[in-house]
Amino acid sequence: MRLLWDHIPGEFHARLESAPFFFLATSAADGRCDCSFKGGGPGVVRILDAKRFAFADFDGNGAFMSLGNLLANPHVGCLFIDFTDGARLRVNGKARIVDAGEMLALFPGHTRVVEVSVEQVVPNCPKHIPHLVSAS
Repeated sequence: MRLLWDHIPGEFHARLESAPFFFLATSAADGRCDCSFKGGGPGVVRILDAKRFAFADFDGNGAFMSLGNLLANPHVGCLFIDFTDGARLRVNGKARIVDAGEMLALFPGHTRVVEVSVEQVVPNCPKHIPHLVSAS
């Protein structure tokens, strides 16, 4: 039996908020896909409620692939992996870029935040995820 939710269950909120990174998949209007690493340490993601989360836009290579794609196609796929225990969670939804208002207060020092409205959450089996330890 495959589990599928339309929200982020409460037992996953703390795990996602403590994740130091995740992977973000976007797609351009013409269908070209892009997958980006989104890091920044624990707190890179803030759960707003069971149907929404946000993350800050960190400076990257200046190509603005993710943000550019979001302007043309708001559909996103996010993959959270905890390499300490193999837990992983896929979160799919629609994103919007926020550059003003209260949302920015969640991420001091940032000028843009991405808010994701959750449409589908899928937990995955940890069977093939390698367990890693931090070098620090």
